[in-house]
Amino acid sequence: MGEFIIKMPDVGEGVAEAELVEWHCKVGDPIREDMILAAVMTDKATVEIPSPVTGTVLWLGAEIGDTVAVKAPLVRIQVAGEGGEVEAVPMAETVTITPSSPQRGEGARRADEGDALPSIRQPAPSSGPAGLPAGEKGSRTAPDTLAKPLASPAVRLRAQDGGIDLRQVIGTGPAGRITHDDLDQFLARGAQPQPAPTGLAKKTAVEEIKVTGLRRRISEKMVLATSRIPHITYVEEIDVTDLEDLRATMNATRKPDQTKLTILPFLMRAMVKTIDEQPVVNATFDDDAGIVSRHAAVHIGIATQTPAGLTVPVVRHTEARGIWDCAAEVVRLAEAARTGSALREELSGSTITITSLGAMGGIATTPIINHPEVAIVGVNKIMTRPVWDGSQFIPRKMMNLSSSFDHRVVDGWDAATFVQRIKALLETPALIFIES
Repeated sequence: MGEFIIKMPDVGEGVAEAELVEWHCKVGDPIREDMILAAVMTDKATVEIPSPVTGTVLWLGAEIGDTVAVKAPLVRIQVAGEGGEVEAVPMAETVTITPSSPQRGEGARRADEGDALPSIRQPAPSSGPAGLPAGEKGSRTAPDTLAKPLASPAVRLRAQDGGIDLRQVIGTGPAGRITHDDLDQFLARGAQPQPAPTGLAKKTAVEEIKVTGLRRRISEKMVLATSRIPHITYVEEIDVTDLEDLRATMNATRKPDQTKLTILPFLMRAMVKTIDEQPVVNATFDDDAGIVSRHAAVHIGIATQTPAGLTVPVVRHTEARGIWDCAAEVVRLAEAARTGSALREELSGSTITITSLGAMGGIATTPIINHPEVAIVGVNKIMTRPVWDGSQFIPRKMMNLSSSFDHRVVDGWDAATFVQRIKALLETPALIFIES
């Protein structure tokens, strides 16, 4: 028998290290050739690491959340015959993402619902014993006072005899199963047997969740944006009654192959026309080099909520797209990201970003700029409100835009001018279709 060492592969783009985000094996597991061992994440990609040999896992070189250098030992496998070592050949990227910097918790509804943005769904990460770091017996699962706890008949009998409510015990066995050791630890901590449940129970459990993968990338982006960019946020009220009437008319007469319009394509086209007059907002700022790059191309990022966190699909060259093309491209990118088939360039390289909370948009928000951009436009929800027309109150559909700017690059006057021009275009939507 020999020992085979698998090293951290070079995942490309000059990356010297990557974060381990998932194990698909544990010590003692039998491994076959080409079986996926782990997944690692760089700034923009999650890559799966396959096994080049068949054997048994002897050792795992990192825990989930650890940063592993390229060519560092990652897995040791016992094999038949002579051993050796090799740098693993990574599989194709399973998902490629660029985390956004909009405000925490902002999301998006489906593309075919009103004025909202598309929702990108991704499968939840796999769980279970095969995904645990080396040396852990099982995942510590906080007790759920509503779900029936998992435990063997012997454990249940012991708990019943001792007057212990198993819903208050943290299970460390597979899938959160409660063991005799868990009962011992529960009692050792000074926990007292609980009376029969009455429907109401105190909850004292604390669930510790390590920040890894995409959530860590988002966290780092947030810190970078808020610590280095002095934000100025400008909020303006917009009457979108006429725009909503136009949108409804266009949707009612659209061709079968045309995508249903939301308010988003109209905003995108309004931004393109405004950027022609205010190019300062369609820029990126390299604050280390002290260089502002104003882009002729308008690549609009769409901050979109996923189960894993916010991502920013990018509609490239919006300046060359009409209303229907913008709508179709947003839907296409959402589907590509949902299925994991989006290309790297489709998820990076934005020059300005739109973010929306859809129906939960609130009255106003303070969106965080997607570094290294210098502007982000935030869409709040549309509400029917009474508006004074000079002689009476009439119902109008009103929406706020909450937009943030990098005050090092964009002056307050320029920010206000940018938003006011968008307001004029959205309130008189026919102007959007007039070529300059």
